[in-house]
Amino acid sequence: MPFNVAILTISDRSARGERPDLSGPALIQAVQTQHWQIVSTAIVPDEIEQIRQTLQAWTQGQNIDLILTTGGTGFAPRDVTPEATRLVLERLTPGLDEAMRAASLKITPHAMLSRAVSGICASTLIINLPGSPRGAVENFQTIAPVLPHAIELLREAKNAEDGHRASSFTSPPPSASPS
Repeated sequence: MPFNVAILTISDRSARGERPDLSGPALIQAVQTQHWQIVSTAIVPDEIEQIRQTLQAWTQGQNIDLILTTGGTGFAPRDVTPEATRLVLERLTPGLDEAMRAASLKITPHAMLSRAVSGICASTLIINLPGSPRGAVENFQTIAPVLPHAIELLREAKNAEDGHRASSFTSPPPSASPS
């Protein structure tokens, strides 16, 4: 099932044209390997209102299933992506955030400094990713296997609930008790 994806790069320097956006194109390539369609991209500065407005516009009537943001999730004073994203979200999806941080911690202790959030607005899933191309792609690859099912659930697809069955999971055998 094809999905419509938008990618929002949040960077003061890239928005001013002082530095090329490397993370957005890296994410485009990662998304395209999943055979999902990129329907919109944008670059905005680290400004809460501009981030919020873009996210809001993309979640209203544009048929976008997934929005990936890259940048602005750290500790720097201008890193405001999580705050702007929370203004738009109706429901949080903390399992995605936890999975990305857990996977990243195996690579770098700096993963503890991520303030990235994810959640749902209407039927669109929004996920904050790091600003570095490598970090953005690694985090995306961590959660990519569950995204089709998540989007099917948001779309209320008829067979979406089938993924909840434990068809491939078998419970461990009962342990033998000593006699």
